[in-house]
Amino acid sequence: MTEYTLDTAREALLALQRKMAAYEHALGLLQYDGATTAPKATAENRGASIAVLSEEVYRLGTSKETVELLEYLDSRKDELTEKERRMVYLLLKDIRDMQKIPMKEYIEYEELTVIADDVWHKAKEASDFEMFRPYLEKLFEMNKRFAKYIEPDKDEYEHCLGQYEEGLTTATLDKFFSKLREGIVPLLKKVSEKEQVDDGIRFGEFPIDKQEELSYYLMELIGLDLDHVGLSTTEHPFTTSLGSHFDERITTHYFEDDFVCSMYSVIHEGGHALYDTGSADELAYTVLDGGTAMSIHESQSRFYENIIGRSRAFCKLVFPKLKELFPKQMEGRTAEDLYRAVNKAEPSLIRTEADELTYSLHVMIRYELEKAVFAGEIEVKDLPREWNRLYKEYLGIDIPDDKHGVLQDSHWAGGLMGYFPSYALGSAYGAQFLAKMKESVDVDKCIENGDFAPINEWNRENIWKHGSLYTPAQILDRVLGEEFNPDFYINYLSEKCKDIYGV
Repeated sequence: MTEYTLDTAREALLALQRKMAAYEHALGLLQYDGATTAPKATAENRGASIAVLSEEVYRLGTSKETVELLEYLDSRKDELTEKERRMVYLLLKDIRDMQKIPMKEYIEYEELTVIADDVWHKAKEASDFEMFRPYLEKLFEMNKRFAKYIEPDKDEYEHCLGQYEEGLTTATLDKFFSKLREGIVPLLKKVSEKEQVDDGIRFGEFPIDKQEELSYYLMELIGLDLDHVGLSTTEHPFTTSLGSHFDERITTHYFEDDFVCSMYSVIHEGGHALYDTGSADELAYTVLDGGTAMSIHESQSRFYENIIGRSRAFCKLVFPKLKELFPKQMEGRTAEDLYRAVNKAEPSLIRTEADELTYSLHVMIRYELEKAVFAGEIEVKDLPREWNRLYKEYLGIDIPDDKHGVLQDSHWAGGLMGYFPSYALGSAYGAQFLAKMKESVDVDKCIENGDFAPINEWNRENIWKHGSLYTPAQILDRVLGEEFNPDFYINYLSEKCKDIYGV
């Protein structure tokens, strides 16, 4: 047993986290490469490397030396700083959870997600759910099993939800989604009775190289540091930190016939990157580096994508750039045309391309399906049928094929069961953050002037710089000084519909 003093234990704590960050860096690079530029037939090769690295991570995290160090620090937590106490708490929690999972199964799961993601890409391209089904069944089964290992007395799905927001329950989400349904469905009905918005400005021929130029323009415009944030392309856009907040990667997907899809995915992923790179530098290479929960993360990504990016002021701001890049396509068009087009409210097939009004209905469908699978009410083989049924019930649309239906998202292929509710929660958090921000920042004026510094600084001081120091509930309490209230989001959507449709 190592004999520690408080000072040597503190040094060992930082050294442990730097080593963990290095392993996560290597694993992250392998996963990022697999989703972006790796040749199609290399998943098995990456899986083998990930299995070896995952075993090392498991051994490091559950070793006698690591546990002794953390338990020593935990026994003297009253003498630690606030940040040190949080580090020890998070590390001990992860380690105690990991210890309950047999190493062989932990490694098997890490390898499975690599292979499953590769199969998902192929299945989506072929629009063939049956190709992906065996892997998805295994992922759901292993998530259930791990949940029972870690919290045997807790509902398995609630355990999964808690991985993305500490303390989140189905009771809380059922109440939240019920509130959204009550506010959104009547609005959608009123909008559907109005003459639909002309969104022709977004469709045409938009060369990929020009869209890429637009992407970098948008990244710089919202305040991303391109020396620390990279951009690539993938089937399903995402953001990831590699090693620390000093190396952030975002991805997008270009469609030559519609520039809006990539434009807003870049702003969305850019919001994630702003949050991560906004962590205080002193948190680098520790478990506090980066966002505290996916709901708070999504509050930032959807804040920049929608509250800022789909505002009239922002459309007016970027329209000259669109005219410069796409002069023929923008001929005879105006910034107001763009504003109305990107705020068109209409049921659609794809979640990532959904308008603000219908977006949460897409999330509710995924939440209900996950909950039903975990409860044993449906089986994985039933997902395409139930997906199609709920899309018809909630959005009134028919699903043409698996590619545009149950296979559209990459999350399940990565084993991220319980993640989806974060998108709707984040959207609602963002609307309430906006109301608070407006008490001290003239948000509209900042957007009109293309000056995002005051907006970013407010987010940095209140949210970003703290990394994972505080729980989501603590962040909400510190920032808002009042309870979370989804009415802010419903009122925001109502005002937008009134502006666009007069309802």
